[in-house]
Parts: sequence; C-alpha cells; structure tokens
Amino acid sequence: MLFTKECDYAIRIMRALSSGDFVNVSTICALENLSSAMAYKITRKLEKGGLLKSLRGANGGYAINKPLQNISIYDVCSIIDPDILILECMKKDYQCSMNTQSTPCLVHHEFCRIQHILLQELQQKNLAELFRK
Repeated sequence: MLFTKECDYAIRIMRALSSGDFVNVSTICALENLSSAMAYKITRKLEKGGLLKSLRGANGGYAINKPLQNISIYDVCSIIDPDILILECMKKDYQCSMNTQSTPCLVHHEFCRIQHILLQELQQKNLAELFRK
C-alpha cells in the first residue's frame, strides 16, 4: 500500500502542532478527529524519530522539534512507514516470477521510475509549504 492510515494521521498530527506550541494529545485528537490510542502511538514514533519533543505534566504535550520548512512529507512518512512503496514487489528481497534476470518485467521497471519520482516529490515538499505557514 502506498500510504497507510497511520502516515495520514502523522501528517495531521504535525498540522495540529504547526503553531509551534506544546499541545496535549486530547487537543490534537479533537483538532484532527483522531482516536487517542492512535495519536499516542504515532506521537511516540514521531518523537523517537526526532520530529517531536514532549513535555510532561499538566501543561505538557508535544511540539514540533524543528522548523516546519526543515521537515519534508517524506521525513514524516518514512518514520511511520520506513518502506514507502507503490507495490509490494518493490521490496528489496522480493522474488517475483515475472521479473527475472533473463526476462525483466517492464511493468516493474515503470513502477520503479514512478516510485523514484514520488520519493523526490515527497522529499522536496516541506510542511511549511503543505500547511501554508
């Protein structure tokens, strides 16, 4: 699958935090219509990936760890889904009977080309542009 629901939610969480302020998870969930279980899971991944910082306590929550213009869509999605692939057959060690050394698959070749363009676009578009900040 190209993008999971979790990746979509991660972008939405980043949007909820785009003010730069610390925002608690319940507020993020209300702003973006997310379940708290999913939001906690994703915010932990984004924090571990270095995109978020957390503050414990009554006034705590999460905030974006660096300027939005320095975070690409790719940065967010690759933390959530390290393999952003159009098709399963594009995985590194995937064995496809239709794509062999002697008879390469032209469909696979075309999707590889498209995959390359997609990754370039995701890496070039930053969150400031996406959120118009």
